[in-house]
Amino acid sequence: MSTAISQTAYNYKVVRQFAVMTVIWGVIGMALGVFIASQLVWPELNLGMEWTSFGRLRPLHTNAVIFAFGGCALMATSLYVVQRTSQVRLISDSLAAFVFWGWQLVIVLAVITLPMGYTSSKEYAELEWPIDVLLGIVWIAYALVFFGTIVKRKTKHIYVGNWFFGAFILVTALLHIVNSAAVPVSLFKSYSAYAGATDAMIQWWYGHNAVGFFLTTGFLGMMYYFVPKQSERPIYSYRLSIVHFWALITLYIWAGPHHLHYTALPDWAQSLGMAMSIILLAPSWGGMINGMMTLSGAWHKLRTDPILRFLVVSLAFYGMSTFEGPMMAIKTVNALSHYTDWTIGHVHSGALGWVAMISIGALYHMLPKVYGRQQMHSVALINVHFWLATIGTVLYIASMWVNGITQGLMWRAVNEDGTLTYSFVEALEASHPGYVVRMIGGAVFVTGMLLMAYNTYRTIRAAKASEYEAAAQIPVGVAH
Repeated sequence: MSTAISQTAYNYKVVRQFAVMTVIWGVIGMALGVFIASQLVWPELNLGMEWTSFGRLRPLHTNAVIFAFGGCALMATSLYVVQRTSQVRLISDSLAAFVFWGWQLVIVLAVITLPMGYTSSKEYAELEWPIDVLLGIVWIAYALVFFGTIVKRKTKHIYVGNWFFGAFILVTALLHIVNSAAVPVSLFKSYSAYAGATDAMIQWWYGHNAVGFFLTTGFLGMMYYFVPKQSERPIYSYRLSIVHFWALITLYIWAGPHHLHYTALPDWAQSLGMAMSIILLAPSWGGMINGMMTLSGAWHKLRTDPILRFLVVSLAFYGMSTFEGPMMAIKTVNALSHYTDWTIGHVHSGALGWVAMISIGALYHMLPKVYGRQQMHSVALINVHFWLATIGTVLYIASMWVNGITQGLMWRAVNEDGTLTYSFVEALEASHPGYVVRMIGGAVFVTGMLLMAYNTYRTIRAAKASEYEAAAQIPVGVAH
């Protein structure tokens, strides 16, 4: 195997920028989540101001953790992986820089406008039309950088991780452009181009596939690169990964109507969404099993490698939440779970357990590489972070499961004369202990993120420019 170094180098600058901002936005977005969780324990924390009320800050939290933290993680890893697997530099440094700064601008505009109450009131698509336009332009630039790099690759084969990243980029563009179609009436106000049940259907086609493609498919691209790299084992079944890819992208797009059970949406559309959601279990678990089985012969590494532990436990949470999702899509189960905290627990099983954990593991693997270091500043801190993240996630989702089932049962309970047994306020009082545990779980998780921020800072501070320039050199004839 040749170890000669060519004169060309990867563009690691944009990867480093996105990686650092992933950590920063992660701390900010998750700390905001703990703050609004605290508002449900102590309502006085709304502070009596409209800008700091739960209703204004909750969409800011979701946008910060999904698009700021998750988005930066996806961009950092996809731009790293596409270069390494294509053995070629990004097609355009200036376009890559535009994607980074444009994405940060979108996030900052969200931070300004959402607390001010400028919102389209669409879940995960709250940003008003001028920011939506900017987001679309930045996203198209990101697609050009990614696919342009694949086009000029030095390797004949397109690695499966890039198929997942590519699908995530294309479908997210489609979702955003269609769902954000609106009629502007002023600079900060617009009305959806769709009406009534059609608007709800298109919104949840977008909303669930923001989960399906932004928060699943993109992170599976991450999994297919970083799990084999960190475990130093080839992917268990490359054939299964291709079947997994096509099955997932074929089925996921149909699952959105399960958010609209027992609404004005036609019954056939609800049932179609339910059926597709149940079938979706197969490709989801196919991917989870493929990642898990990659560790065949390497399970002993979990004792000493906390980065691998992050990656493997994220797969366990992915398997759990992709079993729970199809189950909750069944109409009879949904009759109990809908509008309760069970849904919140399910979302965070995926968001904290799967998305955050695999992002953290991927960053711990990648950061030393792009800064020319052998490893992170402190492996012991990574180990502590792993346990804080795991304990925090379990506290969060278990408390929401208990709350959700309690709420569902209390809301459905009726007396012999047909009147409701419990008032809504009584159900809320019964939920209060769960909100306390959820807040503690979130605080534990954020503590781990603060340790990661410190570990990242120390790792970067120890790095020298000459080291990361050398690390970016493209080896000739070496597979990645």
